[in-house]
Amino acid sequence: MTPEDLERVLREAADEIEGEDGRWQLRLDDVALACMVDVHYDRMRLIAPIAELDEVSDDVRDACLEANFHTTLDARYATSDGVLYAAFIHPLSSLDAELAESALQQVANLVETFGTTFSSGALVFGLPPRGHGGAVN
Repeated sequence: MTPEDLERVLREAADEIEGEDGRWQLRLDDVALACMVDVHYDRMRLIAPIAELDEVSDDVRDACLEANFHTTLDARYATSDGVLYAAFIHPLSSLDAELAESALQQVANLVETFGTTFSSGALVFGLPPRGHGGAVN
């Protein structure tokens, strides 16, 4: 995918969008997101701020890490410069429109479900039933 292709996908999916040259700010439902591309390193990054990290309890941080393993699918909780984000990072060249649209929804879902289900979608990968050990048969 080229930056121009990605911009088309973003413009079609977003409720609002501004920016150019591989850097966009957009809104999907009530979630503010940013998307950046670096053609030289063949990467794209889609992020949405969630909270100041110093306002997040240790238990909630642990829940984010566990969610990264079980319920975040392709998006992840991540931190940078004292902020907790929902993020999706991928090689730009192998990204396609379907995955880009899915990434937008997954990142927005992580913001919306933060503090409750910590889920980017309906799939729960490898999560054992509650009350059972950590091993998955």
